[in-house]
Amino acid sequence: MSANGQNRHARTGRLARKLAVAGTGAAVLALPLIGAATASAATPAAATTAVTAATTYPDNLDGWIRESLDIMAQHGIPGTYEGIHRNIMRESSGNPLAINNWDINAVNGTPSKGLLQVIDPTFQAYHVPGTSWDPYDPVANITAACNYAADRYGSMDNVFSAY
Repeated sequence: MSANGQNRHARTGRLARKLAVAGTGAAVLALPLIGAATASAATPAAATTAVTAATTYPDNLDGWIRESLDIMAQHGIPGTYEGIHRNIMRESSGNPLAINNWDINAVNGTPSKGLLQVIDPTFQAYHVPGTSWDPYDPVANITAACNYAADRYGSMDNVFSAY
């Protein structure tokens, strides 16, 4: 073969290799994009399931209200963060161990307890499944009180004084 032919073959080979590399590069670049589109379509469902299964709440007033709201939503109990927070601040100033030992309920032997100052018979009657039976448990107290307020006033949002 002539030197020209070899050179042409070498150039053609180099060009083919460059195209192959470029083509492979394009394919390699395209695969993550295709894969990302496919993966992202599956990711939200998987992430939602993981978040739902692993939802944790801080052990403070904000967390107790948010956990109660999630439980209330599962049981069709109306109420908003603002309405619950407003009533908690009025009733107990956010102290889950608050107890009223001086009102008529206390005189009758059933003091109001917890964040939303619920008496034991009301707590037991309006207890929401999946929560503690302890009236001092913040989430159980909020959820039972909101269940009572929904039955009596339509929602905790409609309560603006002692209830």
